[in-house]
Formats: sequence, structure tokens, C-alpha cells
Amino acid sequence: MIERVVHPYNLQKAVEQVISNKGSAGVDGIKTTQLKMLFPQKKAQLLEAIRQGNYLPQAILGVEIPKGNGKTRLLGVPTTTDRVLQQAVSQVIAPLFEPEFSSNSFGFRPNKNARQAVGQSREYIHQGLNHIVDIDLKNFFDEVDHCLLLNLVYRKVKCQTTMRLIRNWLRVPIRINGKLQKRTKGVPQGSPLSPLLSNILLNELDKEMTRRKLKFVRYADDFSIYCKSQNQAKATAQVIAKFLKTKLQLTINTEKSGIRRPVNFTLLGFGFVPTYQKGSKNQYQLVVAEKAWKKLKERLKSISRKTAPVKLEERIAKIKEVQRGWLNYFRGTSIMGKLRDLDGWLRNRLRYCIWHDWKKPERKRKNLIRLGVDQDHAYAWSRTRKGGWAIAQSPILNTTITLKRLKQRGYQSLTDVYIELNPSLCEPPNT
Repeated sequence: MIERVVHPYNLQKAVEQVISNKGSAGVDGIKTTQLKMLFPQKKAQLLEAIRQGNYLPQAILGVEIPKGNGKTRLLGVPTTTDRVLQQAVSQVIAPLFEPEFSSNSFGFRPNKNARQAVGQSREYIHQGLNHIVDIDLKNFFDEVDHCLLLNLVYRKVKCQTTMRLIRNWLRVPIRINGKLQKRTKGVPQGSPLSPLLSNILLNELDKEMTRRKLKFVRYADDFSIYCKSQNQAKATAQVIAKFLKTKLQLTINTEKSGIRRPVNFTLLGFGFVPTYQKGSKNQYQLVVAEKAWKKLKERLKSISRKTAPVKLEERIAKIKEVQRGWLNYFRGTSIMGKLRDLDGWLRNRLRYCIWHDWKKPERKRKNLIRLGVDQDHAYAWSRTRKGGWAIAQSPILNTTITLKRLKQRGYQSLTDVYIELNPSLCEPPNT
């Protein structure tokens, strides 16, 4: 198997995948943009070390990223070289496990995605399975038992060299704030192999739920079970919690888990709202959950922060990248009203950035005159004591830095993008 892993075609495919995934550099500081040039230089020495069993991965870099609840999540970022090798291993061993995975597992699998998971969930709800066991695993990626996982991998992967590589990647230390820490359990989030390894472990849960003939949806470590009654849901929750604890050595986060009704249930950023139409019992439409709206606004706020030393064109390019991905994910939902409100807020944020970039009063005066303001008003507004946010919402900027002028700089409103992605919508774009 190791020869298939290090085959030139497989390695080249892995390099291209790692480059396309982008991501930050590991402890060695080598970026993905440098891979194409640097990897071929050390390829021969690297492959020889692997074949001889002498290859040892470098420590992974611990990076904390903010979560929506104010807490942080620790990501483990391997070096780009290790990411290429992990990707190469994943490409070879994934086809061995894929046929055994459940059709109700949607995360990190070919031809499967989050929207399909939400669609399956909605279908179960429409069938009258309105008592939902919503389970959140406590620090799943940090709690995976290495011995248990390696035994599951060994069922399909008999190559000792490949197994040694996987074992080394699991046990490699993590560097946090300059200090190395040992790792005796867990799968580092941020490595190309982690999604496959998590699916291999949680496939045991899928098999148990299938054996019990339960209706479920799983996306990575996020899963829910759909029941007809409250009693059935309670009994199911107890049984699954016991299986997770005793068989997989995983713990449920009791604060985030529980038995939900559809109106109180969110899945992968979507909520469920009853249609209230005659003859449409148990019929629900998808809406964007409040948490997803909050995350979008936080990202747009970060990009449009006036103190960031970024040109307007760069801000707009980043905004377009974020909004297109978000709106494509939530396409088909009724969100035009909220998008219009968000558009107005975002345009004022951009006006605030422009006003802040003008800095000195004399430059503000000249720019206002250039935009069509008479000299007296331009002088008065350039010397105003009002705050920048108040100015951004005032008529002086709304009538000068207009939507038309913003569009000339590359800006595209959220509503315009949404209609572009949903051509069947009859509502006109914002003007």
C-alpha cells in the first residue's frame, strides 16, 4: 500500500489538493504557496525515509480560533509537507472505508454535503418524526482514543509502514505558545486525514443506530435522531449515550444536547418553521438560524473595520467572497427582507471606512466638493464635530457616496448576489 501512497501521480494530486485548500503554515513556516517549488526538492529524501521507516513528522502548530459563544477552538496545523503526505494516505485508504459508511452520514464524503443532510432531516420531520434527539459530543476531536481508532483503521489497512505513519501523526506533539505538549488522545482539527479518521470512528455509531433501526442524520460529529414520541426519544437518548461512553469512550455535552421539537431545532445553520397552510400538517420550511446571521454579520464587521489598513477595493473583494459563499449555502430560503437591512448597514460601514481614510479636514472638504457638494456645505461637514458613524449615516455621505458609486468600485449588494444565485425569485434587486 505504501507504494500506492508515494506513487508520483498520487503525490502530485495530494500537492495540488493541499495548495487549493490554502491554510496557514505549520511550525516550519513554509506556506502552501511555496509547496510547488520546495516539495520536489526534498521529495526523494522524504520518500526514502518513509520506506526505511525513519520518517518522523514535525510537531503540529496549535492555533486558537474564536467560536460563536465567545470561547475558542484549538486547531492543530501540521506542516505543509505532513499535510501533503496525510492527503496522499487519505486518497489511498478512503476508498477502502467509503463503501461501508452509512448513507445517512454526510460530512466530508464524496458527493455528500451539508444541504443534503438538512434535506434528509426535513424529510424525517415531514414524516411526523417530530421528537428530535439532538446530541453534541463534548470536545470530540480532542477526546478520540488512539488505540480504539488505530484498531478500526487496521481492519482495512494492513500495511505496517502506512499504519506507522498514521500512528505517528496521531501522537505527534503540539506546540502551543512556543511550548511542546504531548498528545495521548485526540485527532488534530486542521489535518487532511482528520475528517476520514473521525468518520471511521463514528461509523461504529452509525452501525449501532442502523442496527436499532433509528432514523438519524450525521454530519461529522454533529448528529441527530428522529423519533415519533417523547418516550421513544428519551429511551433512545439514554441508549446512545451509554453506547458512546462504553464503546467509543466519548462523552455527550449535556448543556448543548437534548430532545427538541422542530421549531426549537437547528442543524448546520438552518432552522425549521411550520408552513401553517391548510392540509400541510408536519410541513416545515427552511430558514436561516439566528446564529448563522450573527456569524455573517461578525465576518462582515471584521472586514469592514475602519482601523484595518486595507484599501477599499480589497475590502470589497473580501466581502464578495464571503457573501457569495454564504448566500450560495443558504440559497432557496426566504431572506430578502433581512438581506436588505444588512445591505444598508454594510454600505454605511463602507462609507465610514472611506470617511476615515480621508483623515484630514482639508482632504475631506476637497473630496466632498469632487463628489458634488457645494463649497460652503463641504467646508462645514469637513469640520463637523459629529462622530464618523453618525456621518456615515447622514445625508452628506448617502447622497455623495451613493450605491451607484460603490458599485463602480466593485461593490455588489447581498440582495443582488442572492437574486443572481436564485434567478427564479421575482423580487427586484435593491436600488
